[in-house]
Amino acid sequence: MKIKDIMSEEVVVIQDTEQVAYARNLMLKNGIGRIVVVDRDGDPIGIVTDRDITHKLSGKGPAWRRRPIDKIAVRRVMNNNLITVAPGLNSKEAVDLMLKNDIGSLPVIDQGELVGIITKTDLMKVYENKFRGKWRISELMSSKVVTVNENHAISHVINIMEENKIGRVVVIRDNEPVGIITSENISFAQIEDPGKGINVERIYFVRPVEGEGKRNVRMISMMTAGDIMTDRVVKLSSADDASEAAKVMMESEISGIPVVDDDELVGIITKTDIIKAIQ
Repeated sequence: MKIKDIMSEEVVVIQDTEQVAYARNLMLKNGIGRIVVVDRDGDPIGIVTDRDITHKLSGKGPAWRRRPIDKIAVRRVMNNNLITVAPGLNSKEAVDLMLKNDIGSLPVIDQGELVGIITKTDLMKVYENKFRGKWRISELMSSKVVTVNENHAISHVINIMEENKIGRVVVIRDNEPVGIITSENISFAQIEDPGKGINVERIYFVRPVEGEGKRNVRMISMMTAGDIMTDRVVKLSSADDASEAAKVMMESEISGIPVVDDDELVGIITKTDIIKAIQ
C-alpha cells in the first residue's frame, strides 16, 4: 500500500519562532502529539513532539529550560533532523524509517512541497486491515515492562523514561496495572510552574550559603505518578489477536496496552510492536 493512500493530508504546522506554550495548545486543540515546524516560507525544517517538550524541559541543563513555556521558542525544543518520505513509497518503507530513527511520524514531501504526514496510527490501520488473525499478542508484545508505583515523584518518572528511551510507563499496584503515564500526560499536565513542567515547592535550608548571606533554595516535585496517570487502563490478554490491540489503540487513542494474564502483568504491546509486523 502506498503512503499517499494512507497518509493524513491535513498537517498542523508552526513556525520555529513561536512559543512552546502555543505548540502545546495546538496539540491539545487538535488531539495530536506532534507538529511540523516550518520557516517563514512554509518549508518544513523540523518537528516538535510532546516527548520533546517533556524531555527537553525537565529542568536539567541550561537556564533557558527553566523559563515559563510562553518564553521559550519552539526552535529550542524541536528536532531539526527532519526525516521525510515521498508519497509514492510503500508502507513497509515508512515502517523501516520510523524504526531505524526511533520516530513516530514522517512528513510527506512531494517535489519540495509538504503534502501530508504519516504516523504510526496510520500504519496501524494497515495492520488491522491486512493482518487480522496472523499473530497473537504474545508473539509481538514486549515482556519487559517499565513500571513505577503511584507514589513515585514525577521527576523519577521522567528520569525512568529518559533512561529507557520510552514514551510511557505502567503504574502498578501489587503487580497489577492501575494506570499509565505517557509523555503527553507530563507535557500537558495542569502545572503551576510551566518553566519546570511540574508542580514544585521551594524548600529553604536553614543554614545560609557561606559568604553570600543568602539561603540555599532547592526545587522538588510535589506531584506523584498517581496525580497525573491515566487510570482508565485498557488491558488485553496475551492470547488475543494482535489486530484487536491495533483496533483498541485506534479507538481509544492510546499508544500502548498492558498485557495481563490471570490478573498479573506479563507484558505490554505498543504501536511500535504492531507496525514491526507489517511486511
